[in-house]
Order: sequence, then structure tokens, then C-alpha cells
Amino acid sequence: MTDRALAVMRAGALTTVQDRGRPGHAHLGVPRSGALDAPAATLVNRLVGNPGDAAVLESTVTGCALRPRSTVAVAVAGAPCAVTVDGRPAAWGAPVRVRAGELLEVGPARAGVRSYVGFSGGIAVDPVLGSRSTDLLSGLGPAPLSDGAVLPLGCPAGPAARVDVAPLPAPPAELVLRVTPGPRDDWFTPEAVRTFTSRAFRVSSASNRIGLRTAGPALRRARTEELPSEGMVLGAVQVPPDGTPVVFLADHPTTGGYPVIAVVHPADLPAAAQAAPGTPVRFVAVRRRP
Repeated sequence: MTDRALAVMRAGALTTVQDRGRPGHAHLGVPRSGALDAPAATLVNRLVGNPGDAAVLESTVTGCALRPRSTVAVAVAGAPCAVTVDGRPAAWGAPVRVRAGELLEVGPARAGVRSYVGFSGGIAVDPVLGSRSTDLLSGLGPAPLSDGAVLPLGCPAGPAARVDVAPLPAPPAELVLRVTPGPRDDWFTPEAVRTFTSRAFRVSSASNRIGLRTAGPALRRARTEELPSEGMVLGAVQVPPDGTPVVFLADHPTTGGYPVIAVVHPADLPAAAQAAPGTPVRFVAVRRRP
């Protein structure tokens, strides 16, 4: 019987299993989680013939190395990187056939932050609350990959796509995030609100799957009392006491006690997942819906 599994030879700095996440559990204190760059994860699944909700690997900055125990179709997208099979160059952004026992190496990101690796059949770890995603905040789902780990693979659902290479947007040289002001923009001075949407920030190296942290001008509060904890949503821009905005990403807490000055448009969040430390960030206000 074919051994549908892959062995982790090099886990890299942080490689996790991700799918579309586990929405609908915020009332239990469970974040959505899921792939930060959802379009890239969907693309690698399509390239290897999987449904869009199949689980993939999300590698961070340094890549990873894996050895499948059966022949699989593999695709790598997201942050551009070198891909090799037993030392031979292979395509990025296209399906690649990797035979049983061959070493697939996903190199460090040349730009951006996160690369996605899809396998025909998908990563078949046991789901938790309907998702196979690793949640770094709550600890749900499989642990981040470690050297020597073995991951099960599912059965292929269909043939790999017949393409030479799939077009993908480049990681952003400047991250422009459209935001809807509020609900707590009135907790900041008018000058701070103007600063938020007129001055440049930069992506901080302290960013992670929980939130994209920024460095730049501090936003002063007009109100200094404590705010009772309230629900937090994906894309919420929370401002902690140091005054620097934090954009909540997939593993964000479901409640928080710092004021939210605005919420990022969902379509802009995949680019935030690929913004490397030092990338300029601009917040652009859009009108509230009537």
C-alpha cells in the first residue's frame, strides 16, 4: 500500500499547517486562524488539483525541506523563493512532480515573508473544530513543524493543473491599507487621527501571525480611562499604550481592551501577510457605509 505521508527534513524558522481556518467560534474565544495569504494558499491547491479548502504548509522567511514517501504533485507560491527537487531546480508557481524519496527544498524567501506549499491530496492531519490550521495563539491544531516529524497526506482529488506558471502579485514595496475609521477613533485626538491616515509607518520585526505591528509616530489618546474588553475582528487596527498601530491578523485574540481606531479592508490583508519588516505602511481612510 502506498505510504501517503511526507517527512520533515528541515522545518525552518516557522512552518505551520494552514487551511481556510475555523470561523464562527469567536464566542468560544477561538480565533479564525488559517492561511494569512489566502489567495496564495488557494492557488497552490488549485495547481495540484485539490479543493480550495485543503490544508497546505505555510513557511516563514527561511523555507523548509520535505521528503514525500509517495509520488506527489507539489506547488509553491506566495513569497518568491528557489525550489529544488534532489538538488535540481524546479518551478515556482507551477505544479511539480516529486517522486517518492526525493528531497523537496523550499528556499528562503527572496521577497515577502510567507511561502505556501501544496501537495496533491492535502495535509491530512486531524481537524479541530472543523479546521486543520495551526493556531499559535490558542494552541489548537497541529504543532508547528519540527525536524523529523511525519505528516499524513490525503488521496488526490484530481489531476494537477496544466499551466506553465501562474501569475501572482509581487510582495509589496509599499503596503497601502484601506481602512474604515472606528469604532473607537473618538478615543484619539483629532491630530492623532490625521496622523494615522497621513503619515508613513513601517512594518516592525515584531510582527507575527497574531498581528502586523508597526513603527512610526505615536497616536495620542483623547481619553485615558480604561476601555472594557470588547470583541475584535480580523483587520482591526488596535492601538496599545505605546501609540503604535497593530493590525490584527488570522491568529488575533477574539477580545481586547485597547481602542480600535479603524478596520482594514479584508481584500488588503493578504498583502499585509507578505510585507517584510521595514516595508513602508500607509493607512488610507475610506468612507463608512451609510
